[in-house]
Amino acid sequence: MNKPLVAAGLTALLLGATALPATAVSNEAPGAGQRTAIPAEAKVKAKAVTFAGTVALSNCSGSVVRAPSSQPTDPALVLSNGHCLETGFPGPGQVIVDRPSTRSFTLLNASGGNAGTVRASKIAYGTMTDTDASLYRLTSTYRDIETRYGIKALDLEAAHPQAGRAITVASGYWKRMYKCSVDGFAYQLKEGRWTWKDSLRYTSPCQVIGGTSGSPVIDDATGKVVAVNNTINESGQRCTDNNPCEVDQNGNVTVRRSIGYAQQTYTLVPCIGAGNNIDLNRPGCTLPKPVSAEKHRSPAAR
Repeated sequence: MNKPLVAAGLTALLLGATALPATAVSNEAPGAGQRTAIPAEAKVKAKAVTFAGTVALSNCSGSVVRAPSSQPTDPALVLSNGHCLETGFPGPGQVIVDRPSTRSFTLLNASGGNAGTVRASKIAYGTMTDTDASLYRLTSTYRDIETRYGIKALDLEAAHPQAGRAITVASGYWKRMYKCSVDGFAYQLKEGRWTWKDSLRYTSPCQVIGGTSGSPVIDDATGKVVAVNNTINESGQRCTDNNPCEVDQNGNVTVRRSIGYAQQTYTLVPCIGAGNNIDLNRPGCTLPKPVSAEKHRSPAAR
């Protein structure tokens, strides 16, 4: 995982302070192996992507997002990683829903400046099982945020992303953008104790670092969020922490050193119901569900 900075320590802080952002956009998948061919129709003219709507957490990045069904008067949602939760990494199989939170987020404007602060009322959803995602419900509505700060939420794409599309990983924590393309998709991505499904693989220019965890992955052509950044293979190790490996349908393992990954977010859309409430029983919602006791345990018992 792109370590939250509390866990990353001094090394990540120094790396983050000196590393340059990737700026080249490549439409060619590097190297050989199980990569997806890039269709010619996927090579589209990029739009300008800004920091507007991204947020900085205390240790990660994120963004204010809305589903196609979200209304201006709905409490806004912040998207980040499951491993960025203030409660620590969820264990394999653990799903967190409706847990009270007062976490604050620094909202950025288009140039990456501080537009203001927004605050959570709860962790609406969080897990590191099958995906690595968290959704915070805010005390502010979308209308509140737009009226007070002039910032609109980023739209969640409702469809599976395409290989070859130019993308931007926009880190609110570092106020940096990484530009590359969707190289393809990993059937399974294994890192330490965790396994993620159908992970989006970057082309090599997106050399993401600690603190970029939770950054929105934005399709340059549509401006919509297609994934949430979460990891990179740092040193070429096989399936260890900070060194994810790909596993195909036949169990074959592939290690791609210095290649980064994100978790697709179209799967979140069917689970967002009226009032931006997370409803894991909605038709089409395939997100992992908590065991029955997890939702109802008190924060003190957790």
